[in-house]
Amino acid sequence: MTEPLFLLRGVGYRYPDGRQALVGIDLAVEPGEALALLGANGSGKSTLLKVLDALYFPTEGEAWAFGAPLTERQFRDEAFAYAFRRRVGLLFQDADVQLFSPTVWDEVAFAPLQLGLPKGEVQERVQQALDALGIAALRDRAPYTLSEGEKKKVALASLLSLDPEVWLLDEPTAGLDPRSQGWTIDFLLSLVERGKTLVLATHELELAEVVARRVYVLGEDHRPAASGPPDEVLADEALLLQTNLLHQHRHPHVGWEHRHPHRHGVAHFH
Repeated sequence: MTEPLFLLRGVGYRYPDGRQALVGIDLAVEPGEALALLGANGSGKSTLLKVLDALYFPTEGEAWAFGAPLTERQFRDEAFAYAFRRRVGLLFQDADVQLFSPTVWDEVAFAPLQLGLPKGEVQERVQQALDALGIAALRDRAPYTLSEGEKKKVALASLLSLDPEVWLLDEPTAGLDPRSQGWTIDFLLSLVERGKTLVLATHELELAEVVARRVYVLGEDHRPAASGPPDEVLADEALLLQTNLLHQHRHPHVGWEHRHPHRHGVAHFH
């Protein structure tokens, strides 16, 4: 039986200003797993991704990755830090936070250059990533001049050039038009087919249904609310209403009105 890539036991995280973002998180992420972190805005999904990426360290409990503790002390070991950053990549929800280089080519080359890869290999990786995402024509453009969908593709290409084992993705389809959403879904499924480990944070139920093999639901109290296969968890309307992943609309009719639930979701995919 394989060891989990990530193991969290009783993890909590409190921001320096005292706000509690996570409470009592017990979570194991297996190699090759496609896991969706589901929760309403503000439930702690993004914070949990940043704990997995060792951008934040737990203020309660313990987190482990690849058999080692995720602590500030551990990351003072340059060899461990290098190996971890080589294996784990994070896509931020807002592409503008992630993109900072003067051109698309420079952006996609940044991560492999920071790892000290040979120049020839970096050039090959960058070209392959640009070609794979269909953005080679944008190579000399400044990222800030691109559309939201193009920015998202550049951010994904910057991870693809690194080719991490683990992809952490924060709301990967947020702000995209239906065509770009569909393209992003296809790209994520291609990563699953390649055996990559995916952990994606989202409040879009259809995205979780299509991509994930397991979902982990966070409540608005920042605690775990449920975990299991998507078809089981997403069929629980009471749970979805309780966690604000489903809402009820009133529909007036002549002389009466009724309510029925609506999902937060993306375009349908087939």
